[in-house]
Amino acid sequence: MNVNETGDSLASLYDQLADTYAAGRHRFDTTPILERLAQRLPTGARLLDVGCGAGEPTACYFLNQGCAVVGIDLSERMLTLARQRAPEADFRRMDMRQLDFPAESFDAITAVYSVFHLPRADHQALFAGFARVLQPGGVLLLTLATREYSGHDEFDGEVEFLGRCLPYSHDRPEAALNKLRAAGFAILDDRLLAIGGETFYWVIAGKSGV
Repeated sequence: MNVNETGDSLASLYDQLADTYAAGRHRFDTTPILERLAQRLPTGARLLDVGCGAGEPTACYFLNQGCAVVGIDLSERMLTLARQRAPEADFRRMDMRQLDFPAESFDAITAVYSVFHLPRADHQALFAGFARVLQPGGVLLLTLATREYSGHDEFDGEVEFLGRCLPYSHDRPEAALNKLRAAGFAILDDRLLAIGGETFYWVIAGKSGV
């Protein structure tokens, strides 16, 4: 399956579950980790929310912090919901592997509950793309999967979520961090967090060149 086919399949799945997904996001309080990122941002930061979903909680949180937010997602239904919830943001349909922005466009990137839906073979190039559109010294927040979610040290497969089988993928944590370092990031904060009954690996990384 090529990049476009992978994206189209994932978009279709999230179009189908968008309303159910959005209705349940209040059960996932990510505020503490979003605050950790916010503390590192300049006033009026320009932030890219990758896999923005319905705009809550990430886009809405950073809009409330005074950031200029651009959100991207593959699901048209998710984007429709996001525009309703956060009309001040700029939401666009875009594949995170093909970021259509000039170099050094953003002070920060959030990729919350999104990267693990792509094959781990794509992660190295994905992280390099993130680095390209970040300012030197910019920061990146990622949610990555681990054994705590999939039951495997390394994983490429499917997991049932809200009645649909979605693709999931992850490396061992140290391998994922090494991919970030190879893309030009320094690891600033990494921790396993249990939120809403699910445990994921959260990483804040800074682009070199401060």
